Amino acid sequence: MRNSFYLKCIICGKEYGPEAVDYVCPDHGDEGILDVQYDYAALAKQISPESLRRSQDYSIWRYKSLLPIRPDAVVPPLQVGWTPLYPARGLASELGLKQVWIKDDSRQATGSFKDRASAIALVKAKEKRAAIITTASTGNAAAALSGLCASMNQPNVIFVPQTAPPAKITQLLVFGSTVFLVQGTYYDAFELCMQAAKTYGWYNRNTGYNPYMTEGKKTAAYEICEQMVWQAPDRIFVSVGDGCIIGGLHKGLKDLLQLGWIDRMPKLMGVQAEGSNYLYQAWKNNEDVLTKPAIKASTIADSISADLPRDRIKALAAVKETNGEYVCVSDVEILKAIATLARQTGVFAEPAGAAAYAGLAKACQQGRMAAEERIVVLNTGSGLKDIAGAMQAVERAGSKPFQVAPHMEDLKKCIAKEKIA
Repeated sequence: MRNSFYLKCIICGKEYGPEAVDYVCPDHGDEGILDVQYDYAALAKQISPESLRRSQDYSIWRYKSLLPIRPDAVVPPLQVGWTPLYPARGLASELGLKQVWIKDDSRQATGSFKDRASAIALVKAKEKRAAIITTASTGNAAAALSGLCASMNQPNVIFVPQTAPPAKITQLLVFGSTVFLVQGTYYDAFELCMQAAKTYGWYNRNTGYNPYMTEGKKTAAYEICEQMVWQAPDRIFVSVGDGCIIGGLHKGLKDLLQLGWIDRMPKLMGVQAEGSNYLYQAWKNNEDVLTKPAIKASTIADSISADLPRDRIKALAAVKETNGEYVCVSDVEILKAIATLARQTGVFAEPAGAAAYAGLAKACQQGRMAAEERIVVLNTGSGLKDIAGAMQAVERAGSKPFQVAPHMEDLKKCIAKEKIA
């Protein structure tokens, strides 16, 4: 028996059964993004904070009753979800705040938040008996799909811009994916993937198109609130590119409010790079994202570089409906945040992940935060995915290794010269 849900167009409100459409509302073409709707009264009879306390499943599947999949669905064997929530007392003190936590999704199986959505994509593709799954990505979503598919021997085809970091491309090849390096931007890779999926009948995992990706990403909101014993934070800072992560957090928080598991909605704080700030512009200028044209994105944070955010409707609503804000940070601020986050917490974030902390630091500098607020910063990816970016960060921080001969006299000279001891 399938969990009870239906799909609703976020543009016109038209409703569909899950078998009626695959991805979007046909009245709006590829822009007709759907949202999964649930019967919360029915769900409350299946799952509760009390039942979760008894669960020994520490993954996203502990919330299976709240996901649009069959109760008996076969899920990937790799662990996805239940990543740690670390208290960051040093960062809090430095920023003049009382409580800051880091939700570290670099601890996912393939090193990024995107495992959450890709796990759902794989389950849904298996439901459809899809021969091949495909996605376009700047790297992380592709690696997530690639690794999870490898765990279930599922063929997949990946489209990434040829400028993607080598570590991310390497992940795809190691996992055995068919990889197309597109001579263009993420926007170009996305468009080519969309055409290929339609031409060959491949299952399309793309965010902002496949409505079930939001459902995978919302599990982070569940975890944050459960790990905080259902006392929701005041704000959650998250980097934003395509917009699906912040949209997913919003969806998860709305679920918890509807179920009565939390008593208030945290403010969602979307952080964008100055060179890829489509949603920041739209929020600040009150623009219509259905008509606002694409920008030309360029930032060191490749994972949040998006000319036209594909999940922009949900991403803008996530901030507006929670009384949150969009924050814009420079690449220099992002690089500084990589080193600060690592040295204060031990969490090594890629540029996109560190951008969330850069946004918090900027909001504090601008006096937009109250000291007593309880803050969660979401790190979306491992710094090991972008060593070139990490090297820029440490160079700016003035860090360098020292070369010494293999004997104590030379070591003593270096220590005295550098005033290490």
